[in-house]
Amino acid sequence: MTLVLFKQAYLSLVILFHIGLVVGVASEAASEKRDESGGSQTNLEYRTDCSKLRPGQYLCLDFNIDPNTQQPKNCHHQLHYANITCQSAPGIICSETGNSTFTSTTPCRPTSGHNYETALLLSIFLGMFGLDRFYLGYPAIGLAKLSTLGFFFLGQLIDIVLIATQTIGPADGSHYVISYYGPAISVVTRDNDTYLMPQPDWLVAS
Repeated sequence: MTLVLFKQAYLSLVILFHIGLVVGVASEAASEKRDESGGSQTNLEYRTDCSKLRPGQYLCLDFNIDPNTQQPKNCHHQLHYANITCQSAPGIICSETGNSTFTSTTPCRPTSGHNYETALLLSIFLGMFGLDRFYLGYPAIGLAKLSTLGFFFLGQLIDIVLIATQTIGPADGSHYVISYYGPAISVVTRDNDTYLMPQPDWLVAS
């Protein structure tokens, strides 16, 4: 009886040992397979023309701001844009460079050295003598203000408001030199990008 029990216990241990060995080998194979699939997914790359990427698929952080103009360097005076270096999202390779960096464009405001704070201070303290208009490149109006003491101070007050709201700027059509993250005002006009097309449901009576 004791011998039979001993044989059964021995057979049970052998069976459990083989089961554990099979389970260990299977789990190790599955782990290696997961590692291989994960590595292949990590190394997966998508090559494309990065100039056609949508927002969220790339990031532009280096705007290369010129301290003298407070705008991106090499700002195109006619097209109002500048070239900057951008980085595509992980896994995206740019066909034009062979890596994840590419050149994109950003809007800019061309300037000619006329500082916004300087123009506003001249208008507040010396506007009755027309120095603000001389500074911005309007010598005729500046001379008229000088001759009439700022149109009897009424013209000075008007120019303070116009310069403060950036309604008038340098005579050459450029923009004020304002801190890149400063209070620059952009006038939105109706054009092909902002025009709201009439919709059919506008004419439906409620």
